[in-house]
Amino acid sequence: MENDGEPLAIMPSCLSGMIDSGSVESHRYYLARKTTFEMLKDRGYDVPENELNLTLPEFRSIYSENPDLERLRISLPLLSNPSKRISVIFCGTEKIKKGTIRNLLGLVGEGANLTGLILVLQSEMTAQAKQDLTLFQVSIELFQITDLLVNITKHVLMPKHEILTPEEKKKLLAKYNLDDKQLPRMLVTDAFARYYGLEKGQVVKVTFDSDITSSHVTYRCVM
Repeated sequence: MENDGEPLAIMPSCLSGMIDSGSVESHRYYLARKTTFEMLKDRGYDVPENELNLTLPEFRSIYSENPDLERLRISLPLLSNPSKRISVIFCGTEKIKKGTIRNLLGLVGEGANLTGLILVLQSEMTAQAKQDLTLFQVSIELFQITDLLVNITKHVLMPKHEILTPEEKKKLLAKYNLDDKQLPRMLVTDAFARYYGLEKGQVVKVTFDSDITSSHVTYRCVM
């Protein structure tokens, strides 16, 4: 094929293979759902390996280019206590209103044995809708879908984070004769704290290590 007498350049196969010809919508849901599964595994939930290893083409073959949000829903038990379950619901692009929350209450239903619920949003939530979240008898977490397109814990610039057990926290405070308030803070809204679902009072060991600066450790208390 020619253009003004000149042959058109042919795109190298190595580059053409990188072009995603599928829908942006399915790609976003794939990335967000994959990160969600990785997040829940890191929190100690029983995540099937096939979900973690699912490829984008496989995702599209199962859920199509325009996924049905109900089919994307996740429900998993905690490995250490299977009676505790968490559910993840992907919401649409429309604004989250009071009626939407009431509908979600019906979807979750009674007797589901849920101890946690994550809502993945793509739009704003009205003040009344936020108020109605208190109607749920479980802990609610809100994530925008853009928060889940990349797993922040896998970023090369992210320092190593380790969550201390209550006993490790107790020993740390005793060793340095400190209390919680004297430790550097990590806000409960911090991206890392949200990823792991940390609660106020938990302590995180952060190790910085690079070729430029020497390795050093700090401890942060979630506030």
